[in-house]
Amino acid sequence: MLGDSGVGKTSLLIRFRDGRYVPSYFLSTVGIDFRNKVVVVDGTRVKLQIWDTAGQERFRSVTHAYYRDAHALLLLYDVTNKTTFDNIRAWLGEIREYAQEDVVIVLIGNKADCGSSERQVKREDGERLGREHNVPFMETSAKTGLNVELAFTAVARQLKCRGYDHGDDGKFNVHDFVRDNTKARSVCAQCRNM
Repeated sequence: MLGDSGVGKTSLLIRFRDGRYVPSYFLSTVGIDFRNKVVVVDGTRVKLQIWDTAGQERFRSVTHAYYRDAHALLLLYDVTNKTTFDNIRAWLGEIREYAQEDVVIVLIGNKADCGSSERQVKREDGERLGREHNVPFMETSAKTGLNVELAFTAVARQLKCRGYDHGDDGKFNVHDFVRDNTKARSVCAQCRNM
């Protein structure tokens, strides 16, 4: 998990692993932390070892070493903080420099539960950036749980498909999976009933 300090990386991870919400202002990762969780993908158990990196610049040289061998990266920004979004291009540059060429990247706009007056980054801007860098995009909320399971499930499915000797034969496309599932989850109950 990568992104600037305060975007909610740890909160997202705790929501995924423990099913509870801890506000990011109570947490500040120093260096690196990691958690494990086993998920079931199409009847197969997949163990995810999730590394939570510190977003502060002073830890950047340490975090490079950890994502060099990563199979997947969740790259987060905070939809209520435009600076964290503006820094995504720099993060993507570092990923291209230090990570494996075939690393799975998912771009995440976190804190999507915010009110419209707090939002500084439009969903469309995140979608555009994802298309520009050919990475799937979704918005999440560690607070409400919106798309949290989906983010990790998408990565687990892609990694499971890559684990076969014959490859995934085009049977799974992380872009399509994220797009199809976020659309379904983004429609509120009130809108569906109209």
